[in-house]
Amino acid sequence: MASKHINRGIRYEKRKSNEHGGRHLGGPGAPDYQRGSVNGEVKGRQSKVTKPELQTLIKRKGITEIDSKAGFTQPAIDYRNRWQPDVRLIHRRRNI
Repeated sequence: MASKHINRGIRYEKRKSNEHGGRHLGGPGAPDYQRGSVNGEVKGRQSKVTKPELQTLIKRKGITEIDSKAGFTQPAIDYRNRWQPDVRLIHRRRNI
């Protein structure tokens, strides 16, 4: 049962990486996809991406593009706008 959920998540990551024109990498500690010098992360879950999680992704993984199915909390958006304006946030195929 658990492997079906994992496979579903990996399929979602691969589909999103193809939509963004990148190559799927995946794996722990690695970005989900890469397109040139852009490292992207895909969050296909029901909870929004929080500010501490956003900070961790940017600092530890070097992520410059994040695609979230559920969206982002307002503090996360404010942090990106003020401190990391080069990071691209995507929610339902729209840039935030």
